[in-house]
Amino acid sequence: MSKILIFGKNGWIGGKLIALLQDQGKELGKDLFLAETRMQNRESLASELDKIRPTHVLNAAGVTGRPNVDWCEDHKAETVRANVIGVLNLSDLCEERGIHCTVFATGCIFEYDEEHKLGSGVGFTEDDTANFEASWYSKTKGMVEQMLQVYSSTLILRVRMPISDDLSPRNFITKIVKYDRVVNVPNSMTVLHELLPASLVMAEKKLSGVYNFCNPGVISHNEMLDLYKKYIDDTYTYTNFSLDDQDKILKAGRSNNELNCTKLVEAVPECKINEIHKACELVFQRMKINLTEDGTIPGKIFKRKPV
Repeated sequence: MSKILIFGKNGWIGGKLIALLQDQGKELGKDLFLAETRMQNRESLASELDKIRPTHVLNAAGVTGRPNVDWCEDHKAETVRANVIGVLNLSDLCEERGIHCTVFATGCIFEYDEEHKLGSGVGFTEDDTANFEASWYSKTKGMVEQMLQVYSSTLILRVRMPISDDLSPRNFITKIVKYDRVVNVPNSMTVLHELLPASLVMAEKKLSGVYNFCNPGVISHNEMLDLYKKYIDDTYTYTNFSLDDQDKILKAGRSNNELNCTKLVEAVPECKINEIHKACELVFQRMKINLTEDGTIPGKIFKRKPV
């Protein structure tokens, strides 16, 4: 029987993992525990691990900032404590105790370059080193990823622009629908409905190292909003602006990239991981049903923001 301890119980992805495991636990005999300790408090963290003695740890904790990663630019020390010191503490203590640790990390540590040009179809692989440092959030994430790779019991999942079937404010769809203007750049993205179950399979297999944790392929902001208009609100309109114009109103830069997901797909052939366009089409089909059941009209509740 697996004994699973989750860090980040109050976070968006952490909450989805809890719901998923609660459903699975009834059928597969998985014991679920929710961590109470802040990961930067090493002694308390060690005590909690020794008390619960989990077989698996899922680390979905960390700081992304509110309302966005620009927050990290003015809170650099807090960002380091949570996203570097805390993450390393947990993986280090798990390594000492032979506990498998899954870290929900980020793929927002790359940007298109000469070897990985926009539209080329050449994605960054797990062997590539971070090349994006235009935000403090991404810079710290890139540094800690390299350090985490020394731990043989740690699985590092590079999540990108996560997408869900609901209207959570953390959902990438919800974010861009609220904006008055959007950039139109193709990106790798993570459909949680398909990939969170895959993460549990990977943890059970005790896989380790880095995995690009996205659906294969890339999808643009415009393509995403066109699907929103098709399935959710046919009155919705949007306007584009350039990356240069976007940079003028943001405190920190934003990562745009394509990640190669071959390693992920080959690692869990039993999991259905659709190409990103197909996966997003299915997202909006499920969202339409969910909204109909809730009686929610997205176009009536979203206030536009200038970015």
